Amino acid sequence: MRAMVVPEFGGSPEPAEMPTPAPGPGDIQIRVEAAGVNPYDRKLVDGILKDRLPYDFPMIPGIDGAGTVSAVGPGATAFAVGDRVVGKFLVPPVGHGTFAEYITAPERQATPIPGQLTAIQAAALPTAGLTAQDLVDAAELGPGQRVLINGAAGGVGSFLVQLANAAGTEVIATARPADADRMIRLGATEVVDYTRAAVADSVLFTHPDGIDVLFDLASSGPELAELARVVRPGGIVYSTVMSADEAGLHARGLHGGNFESTGGAPELGRLLRLVAAGDVVVPIEAVRPLTDAPVVLGARGARGKTVLVL
Repeated sequence: MRAMVVPEFGGSPEPAEMPTPAPGPGDIQIRVEAAGVNPYDRKLVDGILKDRLPYDFPMIPGIDGAGTVSAVGPGATAFAVGDRVVGKFLVPPVGHGTFAEYITAPERQATPIPGQLTAIQAAALPTAGLTAQDLVDAAELGPGQRVLINGAAGGVGSFLVQLANAAGTEVIATARPADADRMIRLGATEVVDYTRAAVADSVLFTHPDGIDVLFDLASSGPELAELARVVRPGGIVYSTVMSADEAGLHARGLHGGNFESTGGAPELGRLLRLVAAGDVVVPIEAVRPLTDAPVVLGARGARGKTVLVL
């Protein structure tokens, strides 16, 4: 099968012919039509899990994928050949990912794609969309709250703006001027240009009483500590890039800390239903051929989601 592979930690993906995987007990084989790209894919290639999970080389990157069930393993009963499915597929050993023509995965990790959605839309959802949905759930967002989303223009942020708005909150998004209109269309009530002044100063100038929840998708530790001063005592701070000094936040009377999404197939099904109903827009920035994986993985500052197609 066609695939993009990495020969070693830190390497760049290159085209290769690889053996087509066969489904084992409880598994399904999926012919991949589209693979979503996430910053975490680059981290996997660089070995972020090498002390926690085994890796196989040559490594095929990619976690998010959508396509059609092409074979069913012994004991797998949830899907039939021809069913359209999507999922977040990270199965040890790491290295058998979605940047390939076929993957196999436990059937419990797959979710049916509603008929009106394309594989490209579905593939853009799992990691970024589930992270956003899990953040909204963890913070228990509701009407009357004021929320700041730092790093709102990327994949997670674009979903998070929509879901926080749907929860009834007042959403403040940080973004470049070129993204301001898009943030407003997605549901932000205010956009802060982080290139003109310190975000904390800008927010407190407009809202001297502060905010209730800070979702930070981009800051380093010192940057997050500075930005957290806009959060009211008793408020919530979550960092998706593991930059939070949790003890320091708690000492300041704030809740939250570093956040890692745990959403799986059932939660993805809920998100897919929102998209199918038109309540959530999938923010696709670019659709590229699979062979563009080296360029895409090395890109910085994405605006929305990039999807690779086979």
